[in-house]
Amino acid sequence: MTSRKKTILWIIAIVLVAVIGYAVYYFTSIYNGLQGLQKTGEASPFKNVSPVEVKVPDPPKWEGTEPVNILLMGVDARGLKEGEVPRSDSMMVASLDPVKKRINLFSILRDTYTDIPEHGKDRINTAITHGPNTAMKAVGDLLGIEIQYYVYTDFQGFIKLVDAVGGVDFYVEKDMYYPSAADKHEYDIDLKQGMQHLDGKTALQYVRFRHDATSDFTRTERQRAFLKAVAEKMQSTTSIMKLPDILNGVSPYIDTNLSVNDMWKLANVGYKSQMAGSEQIPPMKLLKEKTIGGAAVLTVSSETALKDYIKDIFNKPTPVPVSSDGKTESETQNSSSGSSN
Repeated sequence: MTSRKKTILWIIAIVLVAVIGYAVYYFTSIYNGLQGLQKTGEASPFKNVSPVEVKVPDPPKWEGTEPVNILLMGVDARGLKEGEVPRSDSMMVASLDPVKKRINLFSILRDTYTDIPEHGKDRINTAITHGPNTAMKAVGDLLGIEIQYYVYTDFQGFIKLVDAVGGVDFYVEKDMYYPSAADKHEYDIDLKQGMQHLDGKTALQYVRFRHDATSDFTRTERQRAFLKAVAEKMQSTTSIMKLPDILNGVSPYIDTNLSVNDMWKLANVGYKSQMAGSEQIPPMKLLKEKTIGGAAVLTVSSETALKDYIKDIFNKPTPVPVSSDGKTESETQNSSSGSSN
């Protein structure tokens, strides 16, 4: 073998070793990052939750073929003592259907007055203070579905996530301003209308704003729209390559009951799926405002009608993709095979 051929083989060998080494590092970093999201023992934000939590059944295990529902909870932990669990500032359910390959997103209005398992009736945002199983059961009972998983984070986790993906280009639909002297102006809201690049802090301002005529109703709409934009950004090639750094940045601020194996399966389902729609719960047609115990709350006029409303959303037929000439995919394929015969 000539010296030149030996040199080429050595170069190829070095490149292969480098590629394999990076691949091992990449996937090991991802695995460790995913594993770090699930907190146990003293690291769990629910370590001080009352033992009454065990009376609530464990969520059903997802087998990977039927729809899976994930409760997403964002909390405001400002001013609380160490180990104290805050009420949910925002609650959403992401429902993924691996068969229909579509995702539905539901925002739960936090003042919805409903049954909290083992704790009577209260606002839905109090459920998490009794532990994640209680929160999943309360939301699942309200919607008439089984909630298998939860993801829990606070302001800092949200900021870190948005910064980790490089921020998001997003249209702010109006000027938003609300100073907060109680926080020494750390969480002031001051955004201008128009298309702009939102980093973690400005994105938090956007999803928190509710100081207008429609308050929490339009805020949940904004949260769903922004979450969709973040999901799309994370599907980009750049964010996928940065995944180890993203996980490393957000891991300290997130807790979940998802195993690494479940995360891999869900990531595969999510990557192949499309957003089918996003809804507010309860919908306006079933929502009633009441005063209970001197506090203003939101009630559901008919729990049966709400569950039927959710079923109707899930049972909507999957749209058939249509090409620019107005033909479906099957019609295009039949036309092509016919012309080739």
